Amino acid sequence: MTSISLPTGRISNPLKALAWAGIVLGLLAAFVALPPITARSWIPSLFLGLLAALAGVWAITRGERRFGWYAVATAALGFGLAYLATRSEIGKLETVVVWSALFASMLRYATPLIFGALGGMFSERSGVVNVGLEGMMLMGAFFGIVAADKFDSWFLGLLVGILSGGAMGLLHAIWSVHLRADQIISGFAINFLALGLTGYLFIDIYGQEGTPTDIPSIPNVRLSFLDGVPFFGDIFGNLNLMIWIALILTPLSWLVLFKTPLGLRIRAVGEHPRAADTVGIDVYRIRYGAVIASGMLAAAGGAYLSIGFVNSFNENMTAGRGFIALAAVIFGNWRPFGAAAACLLFGFSSALAQRLPEYSDSAAVLFQALPYVLTLIAVAGVIGRSIPPAADGRPYQKQ
Repeated sequence: MTSISLPTGRISNPLKALAWAGIVLGLLAAFVALPPITARSWIPSLFLGLLAALAGVWAITRGERRFGWYAVATAALGFGLAYLATRSEIGKLETVVVWSALFASMLRYATPLIFGALGGMFSERSGVVNVGLEGMMLMGAFFGIVAADKFDSWFLGLLVGILSGGAMGLLHAIWSVHLRADQIISGFAINFLALGLTGYLFIDIYGQEGTPTDIPSIPNVRLSFLDGVPFFGDIFGNLNLMIWIALILTPLSWLVLFKTPLGLRIRAVGEHPRAADTVGIDVYRIRYGAVIASGMLAAAGGAYLSIGFVNSFNENMTAGRGFIALAAVIFGNWRPFGAAAACLLFGFSSALAQRLPEYSDSAAVLFQALPYVLTLIAVAGVIGRSIPPAADGRPYQKQ
């Protein structure tokens, strides 16, 4: 067994590195045609795109299908963007492509998704599918802004929003873990319950006038030492507190999941609950804790959306972000950094779509839809099948 696995490990790492080099070359193919370089010929981009595609094909034919296809897709997309950029006016390019503004906006759009994706990852790693992320995020958004309004405190608003998500997580855990109901149906029930409850209470409390405009909002963190620093100062100099928390939680989640006894128990319960039970791990307790934590994390993302990003609430304001976060978990192969990277991809597309009406409304819609298309391709297994935890979605009954 050992003599076979060791050569495989030695071969796969160089191939993955080659595929990553192809991804970088594909991105570079687009970058050279955009500001500040703004090459007016598509020939350099074609050359870089071909190198990227060749690197991807080489990796694919030797067993590294997932990242190899990423390289091929990035090569095609990079050259396509570069070609369109060379056909555009420089003035329009400089208006749309302002990298510091795009990256700062990307972080704002990606933050609620990162919270939801991390929550979904913990739930699914424990073996419970959490389709209810959308409803948990919506509860956090509504009760967060209501509490911030009534208590005149953004901190209490955030706390109440997180607790409301934890309550929905507890409800999902009771149905899925204790009662062993179908986890997909339970998740959708959570979504419809949250949609109806928040919609009714919103009209009952605020009526047609909507939420007030003077509700305390989650503050920004200003880094004075970045004042005047080009590019990095524009991106990181004045970010919302919740953005920093999301960025910190991503590596922290990796540490908890893969470097602590608790993370080992969560993964064991999600892979083989009966074996975990035989060695003394309480499967029910671990799953309850993971699902409740999942709801609290998703609700934190919703609370950021209402009292940290737009500072208001509208019915169904999450608009499918919980489902996008769940797709990011699958796209990221149930790992924190992969899920966060998928969320940043969604965020960047949303940020770019806000600026693309300078060209056309259809181009803006296209970039908003791009992450969904890529996620569908990934889930379909075209670029390497995503393999969930072995016991994901399977109720467990102690014997």
